[in-house]
Amino acid sequence: MAGLGETTAGLARLRKAMNRQSNRGDDAGMSEVRGFGFNPGGLRMLAYVPEGLAPDAALVVVLHGCTQRAGAYARAAGWLALAGRLGFAVLAPEQDSANNPNRCFNWFEPSDIARDSGEAASIHAMVQHMVRARGLDPARVFVTGLSAGGAMTSVLLATYPETFAAGAVVAGLPFGVAGNVQEAFAAMHGGARLGGDELGALVARAAPAPPSRPRLSIWHGRADGTVASANAPALARQWAAVHGLAEQPDEVRARGGWTRSVWRAPDGEAVIEMNLLAGLGHGTPLAAGGDDPIGEVAPFMLEAGVSSSLEIARFWGLAPPEAAAQAEAWSAAKAAPEQPGAQVRGLGESVMASVSPHVSEDVQKVIAKALASAGLMR
Repeated sequence: MAGLGETTAGLARLRKAMNRQSNRGDDAGMSEVRGFGFNPGGLRMLAYVPEGLAPDAALVVVLHGCTQRAGAYARAAGWLALAGRLGFAVLAPEQDSANNPNRCFNWFEPSDIARDSGEAASIHAMVQHMVRARGLDPARVFVTGLSAGGAMTSVLLATYPETFAAGAVVAGLPFGVAGNVQEAFAAMHGGARLGGDELGALVARAAPAPPSRPRLSIWHGRADGTVASANAPALARQWAAVHGLAEQPDEVRARGGWTRSVWRAPDGEAVIEMNLLAGLGHGTPLAAGGDDPIGEVAPFMLEAGVSSSLEIARFWGLAPPEAAAQAEAWSAAKAAPEQPGAQVRGLGESVMASVSPHVSEDVQKVIAKALASAGLMR
């Protein structure tokens, strides 16, 4: 087996290769905003405001995953294109490698996930600045993120519930399930084991009770080998408890390998939706092909035949509902019991499956060797 130094060097080459392939200009046409205010988390702020944006427009906060750049992720996920089409502004906070060497948001560090502290406070300050500076609608602020960005989305919804109307967690985790790196990896690979009431209590303690709680859209691939898909129903249990709803959904529908479970408030409004995609690994689901492509395929940006970003915008009320023909394609289904580990490839295999279509054969060999040396792939 290769030594630690060789393995580390190989993984460093992997990261550089992935960055070259996926980041076509780090900021993707977004503008950096300096001097936005309180920044205890040491984050960078990028903003995109479509030309001619109407007053009192909505704001979507987009949080990247590990190794990604804020602008590149916002573009690849389709949020910048949707902003121009649907008429909303985009805020993309960016992690600094000085805070986390892999540029992951520190969703497991107590000092970064408390109200008015660390990275959570920095992102909240960015939101306040952008709403004031651009004349945006403070009642229509939304947040979404992938992986570590998804977990930080959970943090923001819990710690600043009065700020966000709704959120969307893509391949992320519930709030409060980890307080250090070891607990973070345990939650990622095994899923949160707490019951709904225990998970809900973590959110309830995070901030003063607001007049209303944010709505939530959850997206996860069932073949995710990085963040176990068991975290998706755990998230649903957490927020069902927060909203005072039953753990079991009110309806479950299926369209091919896509299963959607919905929890409704007493007035019928969809408060929580959970979308599980069969065979999908770790990443943001895209519909990058076809006549109306949304998003760009790249590492951790996965073609799925469905744009999670567009569907999230629909759930938030920013996009029109799907056409009648599409709506009729849904059929009633039973909620399948979640089986952690079922259909899940190893982490190494998942990385190779995501990366291989986008890098040269030589780069693939470097990646495979580094993963094998680290014991992540045979």
